[in-house]
Amino acid sequence: KEEFHKETCRKIKALHQYDCLRANKSTSAWGLEARVPFLDKEFINVAMSIDPEWKLIKPEQRRIEKWALRRAFDDEEHPYLPKHILYRQKEQFSDGVGYSWIDGLKAHAEQHVTNRMMLNASHIFPHNTPITKEAYYYSM
Repeated sequence: KEEFHKETCRKIKALHQYDCLRANKSTSAWGLEARVPFLDKEFINVAMSIDPEWKLIKPEQRRIEKWALRRAFDDEEHPYLPKHILYRQKEQFSDGVGYSWIDGLKAHAEQHVTNRMMLNASHIFPHNTPITKEAYYYSM
């Protein structure tokens, strides 16, 4: 459970570099603003205060990923969601939108950011210097 907690902390601290950055830049390009309630700071603090043991997948106990969250919404008398939705397989953000979308973003950045631009990235963007062409493109 300690390793799981460490990995969760690492991923939360890096969200802005990957999926959240893509979502923000992609929606903003079209004048939209994404709402991500599970990234609310208070919600994250509550979620991170839950014993990691409750977040572990345990097939022998029929505990799947996001088990604690799913159980919180599993109300027999007043269901929030149909069971087939509540207990469907979880998709990573990149899986849910499709890899072709992400591959398209990377290809677009590849066309617009040269290797020479990348060599000068630290001079152009001294703070949070982009390390990929996709990140450089967003920074532009």
